[in-house]
Formats: sequence, structure tokens, C-alpha cells
Amino acid sequence: MRLHPQHVYIAAATLALGLTLVPSAGSAAVVRNPICPIEDAFYSPDEAKDIVLPPGFKASVFVKDLNGPVGIAFVGNGKNFKAYVLESGHGLPSICNDEDSSVVGGTFSRTNPFTPDILVFDQNGRRIAGPLAKPLPGGGGLLPHGPAIGIAFEKGFNGGRLFVTDSNQAIREVGGQNNSSRIVMVDPDTGAVTPFITGLPTGDHPAEQLAFKDGWIYWSQGSTTNSGVVGRDNGGGANQPDIPCQDIVLSNNVFNSGPNHPGGPDVLTSGYSPFGTQRPATLVPAFNGRTDFKACDGAILRASLKATDPARSMEPFSWGYRNPYGIRFAPKKHALQGGLFVTENGEDERGARPVNNSPDRLALAQQNHDGSPDYHGWPDRFGFLDSTQAVFNPVGGPGDDLCVPDPHNPPSMCTPASLQRILTEDRPVKTVLAFPPQPITAPIALEPADVAAVGLDFVPGSFVGGVVKKNAVLLSREGDFGFSTKNGDPILGHDVELINFTKLDNPNELQQSRFAFNCPQHQQGHNPDGSATCDVNSNQAFTDMLRGINRPTTIRFGPDGAAYLVDYGAVRDFGRSVPASRFANDADAPLVQIPGTGTIWRISRVDNRNDDDDDDRHGHGKHDD
Repeated sequence: MRLHPQHVYIAAATLALGLTLVPSAGSAAVVRNPICPIEDAFYSPDEAKDIVLPPGFKASVFVKDLNGPVGIAFVGNGKNFKAYVLESGHGLPSICNDEDSSVVGGTFSRTNPFTPDILVFDQNGRRIAGPLAKPLPGGGGLLPHGPAIGIAFEKGFNGGRLFVTDSNQAIREVGGQNNSSRIVMVDPDTGAVTPFITGLPTGDHPAEQLAFKDGWIYWSQGSTTNSGVVGRDNGGGANQPDIPCQDIVLSNNVFNSGPNHPGGPDVLTSGYSPFGTQRPATLVPAFNGRTDFKACDGAILRASLKATDPARSMEPFSWGYRNPYGIRFAPKKHALQGGLFVTENGEDERGARPVNNSPDRLALAQQNHDGSPDYHGWPDRFGFLDSTQAVFNPVGGPGDDLCVPDPHNPPSMCTPASLQRILTEDRPVKTVLAFPPQPITAPIALEPADVAAVGLDFVPGSFVGGVVKKNAVLLSREGDFGFSTKNGDPILGHDVELINFTKLDNPNELQQSRFAFNCPQHQQGHNPDGSATCDVNSNQAFTDMLRGINRPTTIRFGPDGAAYLVDYGAVRDFGRSVPASRFANDADAPLVQIPGTGTIWRISRVDNRNDDDDDDRHGHGKHDD
């Protein structure tokens, strides 16, 4: 392995977790997965020298050596604040990420890198508390099997109750993850956990990010499947089907997962139905299967913060999304007029209804005037186009249910016979519904396929300058997970995008450009408009051995006016887009976490001012986190 000539970082805190950091010849470090040491990754955040930014902005390391960080919440002011960092635990599927393993001390070890927790840092990045809310044998703490994803104070920088979303999504028991997502309150001093709402849908995606407005808590509730149909990628078919937020009528189409054993009959499944259940042209009522409260998925849900029984106050605000991850309320004096800005992750090529080239989406969620949720088209509309359009046809890959594995037949990695079956049976991507439940609300913009648009935040006045205009948004893009080939050259993702809204009266008038991304320091440059550029095509840090970004899961502005980019760290995957990201052992598939490689990057103006007197972007704690 060729290593970039930088300093070696071997943190005592990381070694205490049982992780292995292997220094290399006075340069950087190789970090190994503790359960599968053959799976390793280059790691050297250094001083963010390989992150290129527009003139007037700089990046630095706020905190490093974290275990899968996914969220950050601040309390305090620009001169004196605390940062609460949520570590997800077992967030991705692989035998190497086993939170129950004795190698990492077992399920309830306080140093287990595969169980969730919260670490607390001061404004200088010095750890002052934690881990808080670690899972406890008696059932206290955060759920042990993970992931935890969202964290926010209800009054923003002014504090109040600290809320977290967690789940047992990663559990290996058959169907054990179903309805396991929760919203909980965490005591910011003791870490004591009190459930707020439990029993939320959980499958491919759990309950995710949080926002607050006018006495309501809002959260993104991802779909339980990849594209509306339970397949073998959903716990071997044991995980729960999607739950509609309104009455729907299914199409006549059923979807093929192949036989349970060689020579057996094919398993055929309708959308919004348990694995192997066929119910063509059937009316499926809203909240099908739930009689306790109005739980549905692929949606933005909300509940009253003042209700005695918050679950009973729950209602869908907006739905028809695949995985609505990032949610953030716009300022009142913005093109979005205080509306809820949503990032949506597009479909993957995997499962019983594999989809290729599906774009990520940016949406404005707005409840209808009659109190019903607006509808954004999923699972039969991918952005502006119907699923049946040829651009979405699968090309065959290892995640497809009909794929019979053959690692010697790249790039599909399926036997020729099974590849041909995929190309015959799964094209076009047939519709799940007979017709949409109401007229479809289109997205306001698209993102590239597999870019994984996740967290976002509206810039404060002190951050405006150069290419960053007033009313702008920064969007973190986590990058693909190797189910499909790369989305372009250069491959997009593992970066931060800048979105400038140029007209206050038109939410669709926006401009998108890359703001922060990896580039070797000596190859960095700038376009005439000031946007960053690079003379080579760089990807995530660990594959290109750079001092930069791996998987940015969210971005939040702190009380000091700087942007804090939460980087999950290195992940090894199928490697169809970036071969260097591929796991060493096929049995470790599909996604291997490398604990100890998570980083919080701080991006600030070179002449950054204090943000104490900023506009209503955060409502000073009244509306958002």
C-alpha cells in the first residue's frame, strides 16, 4: 500500500476501543476493522490539506478518531458552546460490524465502537464528557443494535430537551428490526434516556433526522424497502413492508426474488406487502397493519411536543419519498418561505425491484391545506420521470435478487445466465401502484445518481462571501456504496455542495456547485467564478490516500458561524464504482465499517465573524436545531 507522506496519528482513545492502527514508515496510518482485521483503511485527517475550498474559506479538524459519527447538536453562544456528537453504532450491514462480538467487549461494553453513544466537546474540540447513553443490560440507554442517526436540541442553541432517533435496524434476528425505531430524550448531563415515541417503522431505513417548529417535532422516516417491494435485501425477506400514509391501490405487477432453494418455485411479491405475498389490484388502506397510531414510512412525520401521549398526536406531514434523510426549515425571508427543505436518497440497484441511475432529489415538503400530507411520487416516480423510463433499467449487479454470484464475471459479478434473467425480467422497472393517491409534487432539483445527498443547513450571514450568496444552503453528499458503477468522471459525492437560491420569489431558481471536496494539495485550483477545482479526479480520502473527506453524513452551522461537517469515516463496499474501496474478503460484504476513522471538520470564513447577532436562520432556538 502506497501511503501519503504525512504524520502518523495513533490516538490512545482509539487504541482503548480495541482498534488497530498500523503506522507506516513515519507517514500516515492504516486503521483496521477490529473484528475483521483484513479489512483496513488509510487514515490521515492531518490539517485537511487535501480539501479544496473556494477562496475565503478554510477547513480544519475539529475532532478526529470517532466511531461512525452521524450527527451534531450545539448549545451555547459563539464564544462558549458545547458540541454533542452522536456516534451511530452498527449502522451498516456486515459480519465485521457485529456489536455483540467479544472482540469489542460484547454488547454492553462502554468502549464498543459498534454501539451508539454521545460524546461532548467544548468549542475547541476538547472532549469534556461521554460516552453518554451507551446501551445498558437492563434496557436503558440507546438501543444496542443501532444505528442512531438524528440528534437535536428542541430550542436550538438555547438548549432545552435533547432528542435522538435510534433503532435496532442492524439486528440479525429474523424480523428483529421491524418497528424498532424510536425518538428518545437524552439527559445532556447524565445521558439518561427517556422514550418519547417508540415502535416506528424500520427496515432499509429507520427514523432519521430531526427538526422543530411551532410546538411540533418533525422527523424523516425512511422507507422500509429499497423501492417499494420486500426482497432478499430486506433481512432475507423477513423485514416489514412499507406502510402507506394514504389509501393506495396496487398495480397488477408482482416482483421476482427467485427460488428459496435451487429448483424451487420463484418467490413473487407485490409492493407494500410481506415477502411472498401477491395481491394485485388490491386496495391498501393508509397505515395498513398499524392500529395503534398513524405510522407510515417514506415520509416526514410530526408529533406535538406538548402532547401527553406524543404518539397519539403523530401525523404525516409529507410522503412519497424513498429515503427522506436531511430536513431543515428555511428562514422566513427565503425563497422557500420558511418551508421544510428535504434531501431524498434515490433507489439502488438491488433487491426484487432493482433500479439503476436513479437520481437523488431535493424537495420542498408542504402539508396540504386540508391537513393531508402532500405526495412526492415514490415508489413509481424517480425525480421527474416514471420508473418505467429506460434510463432506470437495471444492468445487473451483485445486490439484485435474481443474481447468482459469480465474482469472476465482472462488472456484474453474476453468472451469465442469471444476468440475462435480470435483463429480461427486471426491465423496465414496473410500477408498484395502479395510480398515484393524489397529484404528484415534483422535486425542486435533482442530484446525481448514488451521490447520497444527506444533511443540509442554511448559511448564516457571517458565512456569506465570494461564491456563497445570501440564502444559500450547504449540502453534505455521503457518496455511493458500490452497488452500481460510478456516477461520472470525476465521481461525485464524498463532498459538500453549495446551493444558491437566487430569487426570493422562486424556490426553483437555484444554482448548484461543488463547494468542498478532496484534491491533492498541489493539484488544487479555482475557476474564474471562484469555485474550487482540481487537476485530477479525486474520490474519498481512504481510497486516494488523501488528508480529507470520506463519508460526510450531515453538516450543521455552530454558534460561532462555522460549518461543522460530520464525516462517518471509511467504509469498504462492493467496489463497483471505486475498486479501491472493495472489501478484501467477499464474505465480509456488503459494507464494512472502519471505526476510529470518523472526523468532524470545521469549515469557516478566513475572516469569520461571530454569529451571535445573526438572522433568523436558527430562530435563535425557537424553530430549528
